[in-house]
Amino acid sequence: MSQYVTNTSDKKKSKAMILCVCGGLFGLHQFYVGNIGKGILYMFTGGLFVFGWIADMIKIATGSFRDNVGAPLRE
Repeated sequence: MSQYVTNTSDKKKSKAMILCVCGGLFGLHQFYVGNIGKGILYMFTGGLFVFGWIADMIKIATGSFRDNVGAPLRE
């Protein structure tokens, strides 16, 4: 008998959303999930010229945002 195991991140979806809304233009949510390179890119481009910031808010809300190893965020 095999078990189905879901790999989820140790990062919380709610915290990522708060960081994205409050500091998304500076990449705070990207730093939180371990995407350091993307965080630096967001910091210098204003959240990828605001478009990346808005896209990330939508991704976090729908549950398709992933951490640095590709695991979905916890509820």
